[in-house]
Amino acid sequence: MSYTTDLAQKINTIFLDSGNMLRMVDKNPVFQSEIKTQLKDLIQCNETADELFGQLTERYSAFKKTARGTMLQASEVELWTRWMLPDHSPSTIAPLASKLTQLWHDRNGRHIAKPDVKSTIEELHKRGYKLGILANAVSTLEIPEWLESDGLAQYFKAVILSSTFGRRKPDMHIFLDAAYEAGVKPAQCAYIGDDPTIDIRGARQAGYGLILLLKEPHEADKEAADGMYKADGFIQHCSDLLKIFSPN
Repeated sequence: MSYTTDLAQKINTIFLDSGNMLRMVDKNPVFQSEIKTQLKDLIQCNETADELFGQLTERYSAFKKTARGTMLQASEVELWTRWMLPDHSPSTIAPLASKLTQLWHDRNGRHIAKPDVKSTIEELHKRGYKLGILANAVSTLEIPEWLESDGLAQYFKAVILSSTFGRRKPDMHIFLDAAYEAGVKPAQCAYIGDDPTIDIRGARQAGYGLILLLKEPHEADKEAADGMYKADGFIQHCSDLLKIFSPN
């Protein structure tokens, strides 16, 4: 922890991933069933909801595999007209792309903030840190709307999403752009993520000063021993950041 704390003294800007870092999924079967029905009705297809989602899941897997290989992020319109619903009229699907993306994002349940997130974000802001979100996202609206609805938008200097930037982590350019948007040098930035395959590499190549991963203890031990790019430290809860980043 002392090594990590020493590195943190050079940091004035903290970028956080959104997914497992800040939020969790509330798996509510009724909510999930409603999402499936809404998406099916919006498309106006003949398949059952389960048949439709089976097709979409397979197609989305193919999209993700390509996106990981190229590090390019398709727009919402391209996602739905080219990948998800190529057998439908593009002119019909394109205007629905944003809503379809939001519904697809919620297919596994409602995304809600973890219990310690708001208090941690407020305290880091009070301590003088610039804060940002840097995340791979298929939706352009879902994360900004969540930040607004939870009263968190005011605390974030920059929100950099692959859906608007056009490239995905681990491409180092999205990390460089995040630092630029915040008006700081990469060496002054910390990145807090949860996926060693995409979060460490890009941040390290971009020259970020500190990289932390959200991991359970047994996962951290394995991660510390494996991989070309290594995290500088590990946390188990968002609130652990308050032990690392003292007042600026």
